[in-house]
Amino acid sequence: MKRPNFEDIKSGDEFNNWYWLKEEMVNICKLSGLPSSGRKFDLRDRIMFALDNDGKLKPEKKKYKPTSKFNWAKSELYLETKITDNVSFGSNFRSFMKKQIGNKFVCHSDFMDWVKSNPGKTLSMAVEKWYQLENRKVDLNFKRKIADNNMLAQYIRDFLADNKNKTMKDAKECWNLKKQMPTKKGFVKYESTDLSLGK
Repeated sequence: MKRPNFEDIKSGDEFNNWYWLKEEMVNICKLSGLPSSGRKFDLRDRIMFALDNDGKLKPEKKKYKPTSKFNWAKSELYLETKITDNVSFGSNFRSFMKKQIGNKFVCHSDFMDWVKSNPGKTLSMAVEKWYQLENRKVDLNFKRKIADNNMLAQYIRDFLADNKNKTMKDAKECWNLKKQMPTKKGFVKYESTDLSLGK
């Protein structure tokens, strides 16, 4: 079953039965007179709402506005510096963390989520938290959670875990076939039967 052209889709549910690249949804928004900026899931929800409501724009929640004026890009940072609600992870922040931790420092999503969720705590505590998060790697079974919108990475991880004798190329070939098929709410997920796709 081939994915229909967007022009032939009549409802949000029908749209959500298929996998769409973010670039495709950006173009759909532009052609439909909808705002084309935002995360992939925001674009999807915007398109679905418009399809179900005669092209109307989905009301969007007011964005949270930080109260702090601290300049994370230019200010001198110290271990005693407190995390603020406008914290950013640019070169100034990363350089500071590398001075404390060394070149092994990586500003991964788990760490950034912790920092953003802990205004008022100090950068000294952030350094300590980074080491705690890194120590999880001692557990050979530990795997960092993949964001929901990164379906390709999750698919490949699940494919290779279930097929020890297969390669990354095999995984991508299956992904390219699977993403063209109807999905469950727009999510492409690996299933053991995917090996038979295209046969």
